[in-house]
Amino acid sequence: MGHLSLTDVETIARRAHEGQVDKAGRPYAEHLAAVARGVRERGGSEEQIAAAWLHDAVEDEALSEQWLAAAPLPGQVKAIVAAVTKRAGEAPEQYAARILATPGALLVKQADLAHNADPARLAVLDAGTAARLTAKYARMRALLGLDGPEARERP
Repeated sequence: MGHLSLTDVETIARRAHEGQVDKAGRPYAEHLAAVARGVRERGGSEEQIAAAWLHDAVEDEALSEQWLAAAPLPGQVKAIVAAVTKRAGEAPEQYAARILATPGALLVKQADLAHNADPARLAVLDAGTAARLTAKYARMRALLGLDGPEARERP
């Protein structure tokens, strides 16, 4: 049994999140597409791009952990999705440590944070929400070491 193609993964992710919208009221698939594009632009592998499409699926309960475990996907894709899936009551430090310990996960989270913190996306939210999210994303970038002097965007 071969692995799902990137096209298959995109189709599954779009279908799983159908009807879901982001905080700005946009179809959730737009966020997934933007993160997948961000991973590709940062030189990510096919596995990382597949993980980008699926990065919120388990957390949003669009797909189950059982589905992910059984899916015909490379182990690295499953590991990245598991790493970037927030768990109930989990400290941000714990979450960041798991991402840093999982090969390939940091690039996916970097693309996710970049799209979440896009000023155009934040501009449509009320000021309080935008400020809270901006601080949350900045804290996660700091925990992941994405803001240090050596944290240049790699090609």
